[in-house]
Amino acid sequence: QVQLTESGGGAVQTGGSLRVSCALTGDSVSSLSMAWSRQAPGKDLEWNAAISSSGRDTNYASSVYHRFTISRDNAANMLYLQMNNLRPEDTAMYYCAASTVSWGTLLLRRLLQSDFQYWGQGTQVTVSS
Repeated sequence: QVQLTESGGGAVQTGGSLRVSCALTGDSVSSLSMAWSRQAPGKDLEWNAAISSSGRDTNYASSVYHRFTISRDNAANMLYLQMNNLRPEDTAMYYCAASTVSWGTLLLRRLLQSDFQYWGQGTQVTVSS
């Protein structure tokens, strides 16, 4: 069974930085594409960033481009999201997700939630002014 566990959330002020982590357990987790999504109160789940199994390919939503960086350490079975220049609108529950779908197909389908079979429990990020 594949299991994802997020950590590292917390409270920061506008302009601050935070890194959230996702630990992956299970067989062949290094072969999975990964993504970070978030859900703010009263809003739908929003995709933020994705990374291929090798870590060589990444994709970002325009709302976080140049501020967030997704990375992974396959040797350690870890996924990270470095968040810089945080804004109050970044306040949300952050979820990591994993997919067995090929990277090309994920992009072609524009990173649909249904393409990600495994999800973590989320970690809360709160940004205050």
